[in-house]
Amino acid sequence: MWLKSRGMDLRTSCLCLFNVILLAGLAYGLQITSTGPTSIEKASGQTVKLDCQYTLAAEDSGPLDIEWSLQPSDNQKKEEVVIVYSGDRAFEHYYEPLKGRVHFNSPDPKNGDASMNIMGLKATDTGTYQCKVKKVPGISSRKFLLTVMVRPSKPRCYAEGQTHAGKDMVLRCSSVEGTQPLQYIWERTTGNKLLPPLAVLDPVGGTMSLRNATEVASGTYKCIAKNRVGTEECLVEVNITQPPNTAGVIAGVVICIVLVLILLALLLFCCCRARNKKKYEKEIAYEIREDVPPPKSRVSTARSFTSVGSQRSSLGSMSPSNLHEYTKPQYDKIPSEEYVRPPSHAPIPPPSRMAGPNLSRMGAIPVMVPAQNRDGSIV
Repeated sequence: MWLKSRGMDLRTSCLCLFNVILLAGLAYGLQITSTGPTSIEKASGQTVKLDCQYTLAAEDSGPLDIEWSLQPSDNQKKEEVVIVYSGDRAFEHYYEPLKGRVHFNSPDPKNGDASMNIMGLKATDTGTYQCKVKKVPGISSRKFLLTVMVRPSKPRCYAEGQTHAGKDMVLRCSSVEGTQPLQYIWERTTGNKLLPPLAVLDPVGGTMSLRNATEVASGTYKCIAKNRVGTEECLVEVNITQPPNTAGVIAGVVICIVLVLILLALLLFCCCRARNKKKYEKEIAYEIREDVPPPKSRVSTARSFTSVGSQRSSLGSMSPSNLHEYTKPQYDKIPSEEYVRPPSHAPIPPPSRMAGPNLSRMGAIPVMVPAQNRDGSIV
């Protein structure tokens, strides 16, 4: 009985020893030996190295395969192969978004360095990457959480509100780009470099409120936008002045308006007066033209004188032989309209009388003109 129990103990001990030896063999097989951080934060544009060092065991006799993959955030999706080393060759063009920006850290990964480098990081490169090394029968893997952060963009600083003493104003600062959380810090760069005692800061919203601002608050202020991967800054100038004399400004405006109205009234009065005066002058001129008759034309006057002269010449040339032509019937005829007497207010100038000697010198022949009665008979 004793011998039987002793044999069972020996058998159990051998089995335990075999298990220990087997576990020790597995422990000393293919292993990833890197001990660096598995959660990495980098700024966009930088280069990151995902460290994956490994060791092999003597029994690891199969072909060496190294594979880097991007693990999906959703378990329903499949992982994306990024880069592979197999058959003593590296294949770096599996994943299109990282094409040309990813490669092995060592030119010969079979020497124990399966690390991967990613250059020109982008925010879309954020994710979980897995390094898997396999050499049958050994296999091992390691995961890295990579977070690509964007540096704050150049912030914009400006002031809102009135810059008069006794008024409230707000200084604002904001960056368009940058991975959250962003923090804003205000500093004063001139004077005593101390912020006004009544300043209220908002490090998340990026504002600084100045309550009841005074001229002491004038100066240059700097805003710093920062996150875990970088900082950017901007400047804003603040000039607090005394408020203008509002009463004087209002009085000046009122006086100007009154003067303008007076000038407009004077201009309107002058225009109306000039218009009435011109109208009165036109009416007077029309009355004068209606009272005065038009002057006699010189052509009709000269015609009348020519007619009278011709009649006199005819009378001067009468002789007893042609008296019978000037008989009574000629004086009974109605004169034609051509010889209309001129108006009574335009008297006919008296006929000129020439002396006898003058007529003789001119070749005139004296003629005896018989007298005539009213009825036309010769006396």
